[in-house]
Amino acid sequence: MADFTFHAVGFDLDGTLLDTHQDLGAAVNHALKLGGFDPVPVDSSKDLIGGGAKIMLARAVERQGGMPKDEFHALYKQMLGYYAEHNAVHTRPYPGAETMLDNLAQRGVRIAVVTNKFEGFARDILTQLDLIDRFETVIGGDTLGKGRAKPAPDPVLEAQDRCGAKRQGGRFAFVGDSSYDVKAARAANVPVVVAGYGYCDQPPHEMGGDVVIDSLNGLISALEGL
Repeated sequence: MADFTFHAVGFDLDGTLLDTHQDLGAAVNHALKLGGFDPVPVDSSKDLIGGGAKIMLARAVERQGGMPKDEFHALYKQMLGYYAEHNAVHTRPYPGAETMLDNLAQRGVRIAVVTNKFEGFARDILTQLDLIDRFETVIGGDTLGKGRAKPAPDPVLEAQDRCGAKRQGGRFAFVGDSSYDVKAARAANVPVVVAGYGYCDQPPHEMGGDVVIDSLNGLISALEGL
């Protein structure tokens, strides 16, 4: 196990490590109701995820005609307030996630989360699910400041640094389910595994990743092949 090819691995959260769509969908519908819009089917919220909560709500509102910017901002704040109180009601790790994390840890791999979700939300959810201690670092969409979330390479590069991959000359790989993830990894010049089971905003095999996996059970072997 000591000769595993990667020193560290970074993961997107929503649609990659965790199935979060029911709680995100409930938060969107809470805000839509407050704004006088029709709710969206919870399963359809998978199509809205990507780029963070603000973009998710904006897509739902735009599909129903939109609203003035100041009113949208107030609605977005109400959505965040609701989500802060209900962010781990239905959210669960994907099948195989905990075993996969254990297997990486046994190989001495340092593990990071790089998400466009606010860092505070990500840490809170991972804490409630008893997963937080498995990660070297958690980097959210707000961690590095405005304009530095995925698809920018900044958070992936920061994860590399925090995991010691750069200093120790080790390899770093990234795992995610969206074009944001692939673009960020490509810009950071690191290999990227596409989580084909997630909330993919494009066909998984057309995203430009190095390999596509159908479940987290296949991640270790996929990494070994890179």
